[in-house]
Formats: sequence, C-alpha cells, structure tokens
Amino acid sequence: MKQSIKNYFWEISGINYLVKISKGKKSHIRTSISKNGINIRIPYFLNKEKINKELIRIKNWAEEKILENPKRFEPKIQKEYKNGDIIKVGNIEYFLKLEFKDRKYSSVSIINEIINLSIPENLSKEERSKSISILLSRSIAKQRLPELQNKIKELNQKHFNQKINKTTFNKILNYFKKREINKISFKHNKSNWGSCSSAGNINISTRLLFAPNEVLEYVCIHELAHLIELNHSKKFWTIVKMTMPDYKEKIKWLKENSNNCEF
Repeated sequence: MKQSIKNYFWEISGINYLVKISKGKKSHIRTSISKNGINIRIPYFLNKEKINKELIRIKNWAEEKILENPKRFEPKIQKEYKNGDIIKVGNIEYFLKLEFKDRKYSSVSIINEIINLSIPENLSKEERSKSISILLSRSIAKQRLPELQNKIKELNQKHFNQKINKTTFNKILNYFKKREINKISFKHNKSNWGSCSSAGNINISTRLLFAPNEVLEYVCIHELAHLIELNHSKKFWTIVKMTMPDYKEKIKWLKENSNNCEF
C-alpha cells in the first residue's frame, strides 16, 4: 500500500516536469522518469529533513539524466481541438464538429467520417481537453475495432496455429502450447501499447491507430506471443523474433514516435 504525499513540478532546462511523490513500505527510495513525469517512492520511516535532502539529490540526478537525452523524457502535451479540425488517423481523415452546450454529459457520434462531439460548457480547459481526447479515442476505436479483431485473428492463424519445427526453441516444444484468444479490445491507455491477460483478453492501445501498419502488427504479435508465454522471458522473445525478425525496428519506432501517437 502506498500513500500519496504531493504532486508538483520541477523546472529543468526551461520545461516543467510533473513530480509525483508517494510513501511506501519499501526500505529504500525508488525513482523513475518517463514522459509522464518523475515518480518518487519514499519509505514511511524517513523524516522530513532526510526527505528534503533526498529530493535535492534526486532532482540533480533527474536533471543530469534528462539533459543526456531530452527527447526521451520530453513531457507529453495534451492536444487542443476546435470546431472544424481535420483529424487524420491512419489513412482516414475525420471532420470534427465540436460544440459546447449547457448540459451534464458529453456525447459523440461518427457519421461518414464526420465526428459530432458535444461537451459540457462548464468544464475547465484541462477537463475539456481530457474529455475530448478520451471521446475521440474511444469513438474512433469503436469504429476501427472490427478491423483490429480481423487483423489479430489473421496473424494468430498465420503465425501461431501451426506446429513448431523441432529445431526451434532448441527442441523444447513440438507444438505451441497456447491459450485461446478470448476478447480483443481497443483501450484508451497511455501506460503501455498493449496487454494480454491470463484469460486470453488482448487489449491494444488506441494510440496505435496513429502508427504504421507494420508497427501495429508488431504489437499484435507481441500480445499473441503472450498467449504462449505470459512473461518477457528468453522464450517469449524467441517466439516474437521467429514471427517478426525485425521487431526491434518496430520497438525503436514506438520509442521515437510515441509523442505523435496521441489523441
């Protein structure tokens, strides 16, 4: 169990980075940096003076780390939409009809590549941006879901519903021992590109709607491989490499272009 202490910002090289601090049962301080900010977990037993000293040390470390590769940690900027915008997702262009009304709830519909979006006018600027982003993501994903489901089923049939050559995996297996696909969904998710549960449920981030087809296929193959091996073991990556030998190029694209894959 962890308890949040405070969220605030550190300015590093003219950019404000969100800092999230929480307390936990661990005996040591844990720190991580991502495009979403700097996460710091501090043991419960540390006193205020010790915490302040550690935060100074962590800030210096974070600044050094960020300045080594600024683009890697550059904060994600929430897109701002306005009425009449053209939203290009893959090879489809959507025309946005956006209006703010005196109402409690938002609504969205897509008719012939025209997105009709209505947002409560009493929301703050931040709430509006977040609401628009989520609604666009979910509505476009709903329209594109059948395409994703067909793609995953085709990749599964092509690459995974076959006997393994005995020389593969150093003669470990004669057949793929895998769970069946249960449910395929798009998910408005910024923490990962995809996931696969032990129940066979595959989720793909809506951010991949902005990615090239071969990159989307890599993530689909990655999650299908988890039907065989849930963790990221050597066996798992062997399966991925067998299926897509140049998968590392796709991972590189995701790392370099993640900021461009946002609603």
